[in-house]
Amino acid sequence: MPGHRYGRDVHRWLGVLAHRDFRLYFIGRATSFIGTGMLPVALSFAVLERGGSVAQVGWVLSADVFPLALFLLVAGVMADRINRRAVMLGADVLRCAAQGVLAWWLLTGRPPLWGFLVLEFTVGIGTAFFTPASTGLIPQVTTEYTLHQANALNGAAQWGGTLVGPAIAGALVASVGTGWAIAADAASYAVSAACLASLRVGWSGVGGEAKETLGAQLVAGWHAFRSRTWLWSVVTQFGTLGLLVFPPFFVLGALVAKQSLGGAVGWGVVLACQGAGATIGAVAMLRVQPRRPMLAGELAMLGWSVILVALAIRAPTPVVAVAGFLSGLGFGIFGPVWDTTMQRQLPPEVLSRASAYDWFGSMVLLPIGFVVEGWISSWIGVDGALWLGATWLLATIAAVLGIPSVRRMSNTPSPDLEPGGPGAVTLAGAGDLALGAAAAARAVAP
Repeated sequence: MPGHRYGRDVHRWLGVLAHRDFRLYFIGRATSFIGTGMLPVALSFAVLERGGSVAQVGWVLSADVFPLALFLLVAGVMADRINRRAVMLGADVLRCAAQGVLAWWLLTGRPPLWGFLVLEFTVGIGTAFFTPASTGLIPQVTTEYTLHQANALNGAAQWGGTLVGPAIAGALVASVGTGWAIAADAASYAVSAACLASLRVGWSGVGGEAKETLGAQLVAGWHAFRSRTWLWSVVTQFGTLGLLVFPPFFVLGALVAKQSLGGAVGWGVVLACQGAGATIGAVAMLRVQPRRPMLAGELAMLGWSVILVALAIRAPTPVVAVAGFLSGLGFGIFGPVWDTTMQRQLPPEVLSRASAYDWFGSMVLLPIGFVVEGWISSWIGVDGALWLGATWLLATIAAVLGIPSVRRMSNTPSPDLEPGGPGAVTLAGAGDLALGAAAAARAVAP
């Protein structure tokens, strides 16, 4: 029987790739993740080469992120109301077109700042609509047996993209110019769109009543989100980490690196070790499925307190690099267990909407955290801000694990849901907060 075959597949490292549709999905996502990893490097050099300032680089990079705050919630409704695959395909086409226009403009002339801003804002709109829709597709292209492994492989691809993408972008910028680097990013969206178009997943809608208003559907998604203590408590936790934990690492960590770790080279080593740890953690989760997934995920995040303390005490570069590896390992473990837990515990009809609330809640305070970090460090000092971040992380982990529904969460599907049903979804906002922070790291590194 097919179920028996896929039950055996899970015992192999890459058994999930036995699914044709997941292979296509994975090829498209892995390619797109590499393109996403290329973007900060390619855009930064493109702006600087036209005589732009560092501040203008920040504006352009933020133009790609700002639409998330504006459109995520509506995008979640649309994914439930129409069809997730169709929304994702349209988003990829939009992003490919916008990056293609920018690449052509760079190859044939010197686009003004407003051109960068408009086109990257357009890319951000595509990302806003792609994100909550994409979180629902993995369970539709695999089975309950290989669901956790699929999430782990997807996480490995994400972090692999953050390692490989910048290197490819740097090589292209140095050899053929920024225009071709942006063109490569556009091509990655085209590959993703082609893979989505080739899936055997149907085009019919997956949830939501067309007769309901957008507002009514948003309210339904909010009720689904707030009614689950384990869900909103973890999202709230990660929202505060975006304010007090991740900004001190990336902003003040760069400053500490400049003072005592050898500058950009030392900081690059730390970030590379962090990315390697995340990738290895995700790969390890291909074969490991904790019985208490949220307990394991929260404990894995303890590595972030280690890296903050290492920076605060001005530990030598090798020690900070090891601490960076541990912090990345935490992300690599947390992401797959969070994704799989969401897929197994939430009903299908409101999943993309709940996903949008997850992403919004997890990410909303991160930009504010970067803005106020300078003020916090001027008030309590660099070391004080780092110690505050480490302490806050420990306090939130203890608080969240004090909630029985989080601590006792099982890796078995909710009895109210059909295992692996076509509407199941990943709510990856909290798990993928690291990607936004990693992109910010490249922008603020000395």
